[in-house]
Amino acid sequence: MAALLEIEGLHVLFRTDRGLVRAVNGASLRVGEGDTVGLVGESGCGKSVTASAVLGLVPSPPGELAAGRILFDGRDLARASREELRRVRGAKIGMVFQDPLSALNPVLTIEAQLTETLHAHERLSRADARARALEALRDVGLPDPAQHLKAYPHQLSGGMRQRVMIAMAIVLRPALLIADEPTTALDVTVQAQLIALLRELKRRHRMAMLLISHDLGVVVQLAERIAVMYAGHVVEEAPTVELFRRPRHPYTRGLLEAVPGRGTPARGIPGAVPDAAALPGGCPFHPRCPRAQTRCREVFPDDTGSLGRRFACHNPEPEPPDGA
Repeated sequence: MAALLEIEGLHVLFRTDRGLVRAVNGASLRVGEGDTVGLVGESGCGKSVTASAVLGLVPSPPGELAAGRILFDGRDLARASREELRRVRGAKIGMVFQDPLSALNPVLTIEAQLTETLHAHERLSRADARARALEALRDVGLPDPAQHLKAYPHQLSGGMRQRVMIAMAIVLRPALLIADEPTTALDVTVQAQLIALLRELKRRHRMAMLLISHDLGVVVQLAERIAVMYAGHVVEEAPTVELFRRPRHPYTRGLLEAVPGRGTPARGIPGAVPDAAALPGGCPFHPRCPRAQTRCREVFPDDTGSLGRRFACHNPEPEPPDGA
């Protein structure tokens, strides 16, 4: 499948009073046309900063895209002008942000915010823009869309606000949708509804999707492939079924063992994600890794395999026996 988005060796730094914070540390990732890729990992591992870098939304200063390429449809967005990025955002890449209440403008109606997105990219009359906004709200299954166009964000429930965010992200029919923690802070029933909605929208509009989450239970329902991120680096990438069946990186195994209901009691990974301003030498996971060896403490591991099925580990989990 042709690559729509290719992130190669991405480094994003923040210059702070505490020193240099390496939020993204050589991440590489590929999303094919019509593909759905899940990007998972604990909070603080660099997932959201990676998404922000794709859209040119890393604040500068203090942020800096220090190295790497972000190829979208053959164009390197890491070296694109502000005007080029503005044309890409919304029209070609849609973004669903983590917290819809803070992402939506509290003093503007839903209609004003949806039509603003349309007017930024297309020359439309007020009536045509309103009709497109209504269509977008129907598309995401919001009941009584004409009434909700008049509403302000605080008048909607969390699930409704998230549907509005999705409507804003897809109203221009982008080729790629980036969904950053789209089900966070929602109850399980609303989560299930939004997962079903994203699956249907992807099928209907033939979009590719980059789904960012710390929740493997959400990602496994949507993604064909999963990339696991730790300390700013993609440490493992594999087809979803393959990743669950035979994880090779110890961190991936730790994430899977922390998921309840997989046949064994859930258990957490000891310790915490390292401070991005003081990353340990060698493999950044070695202070928490039960398989760490001397080399792990001294040498950063190279990727083994190729994009699509790879891992970065000196002492990987053993391959399961045939048929396991």
